[in-house]
Amino acid sequence: MDPRTHEPAQNADFTVSDTVSDTEQHPQPEENVIHSGVGVLDKAARILDALESGPTTLASLVAETGLARPTAHRLAVALERHRFIARDQHGRFVLGSRFAELAAAAGEDRLLTASGPVLNTLLERTGESAQIYRRQGDQRICIAAVERTSGLRDSIPVGAVLSMEAGSAAQILLAWEETDRLHQGLRRAKFSATQLATIRKRGWAQSMGEREPGVSSVSAPIRNATGQVIAAISISGPQERMGTQPGRLYAPIVMAAGKYLSEALAKAQATPRL
Repeated sequence: MDPRTHEPAQNADFTVSDTVSDTEQHPQPEENVIHSGVGVLDKAARILDALESGPTTLASLVAETGLARPTAHRLAVALERHRFIARDQHGRFVLGSRFAELAAAAGEDRLLTASGPVLNTLLERTGESAQIYRRQGDQRICIAAVERTSGLRDSIPVGAVLSMEAGSAAQILLAWEETDRLHQGLRRAKFSATQLATIRKRGWAQSMGEREPGVSSVSAPIRNATGQVIAAISISGPQERMGTQPGRLYAPIVMAAGKYLSEALAKAQATPRL
């Protein structure tokens, strides 16, 4: 079938208190350490600062924070129980979903604030689960999601940590990276540099059974006010329902959703706060 004569099935328009006293083994330089007067809080903040750059092992946490290994482990586990920290598929520590939840509640994360109606519109118009992902190191995190209430569906909860090696959202999050990071990300990827070049030209990505057998997805970029890709918006579902070329059917509406959110972010940033 000629894709130029294939009418998209969907309308692509959007109008919508404890104390830790272990001795540090490798203290950080004094000028880099913040002292609030509450030692356990300062140490927890150092752990979170270390995780900002991406997934981190316990040994790396010890090295980067200067905390004793028992202290780093105890605080990391405590933060994990409160969902400020999570684990990826390799058991490394990563920032948890609680930050996204708090940011949304406080209204500071404009993307999350605007994403709810858009994701629900995608669900209503496509009948498939919809998600938004952000990259964190060599992983991607689902920061917002809605899913079908019945039938076959691809269920990905908020806070889920997925690989950057497969899936249409991973392709989007990598396609516009700087050259060095792009080539590094391609080393274990199931997609190629040629595919990413095509994605940059057309503005969307698709995958069929790439992340998980039998699951298809279509994704598009979300950009900030300067045009940088900061997230990927996706729909996903069973291949038998989305077809062998899901992009032909769903790319227009997913791209429209990404454009709508990008414009909302730019508008919000341009509006001064009172």
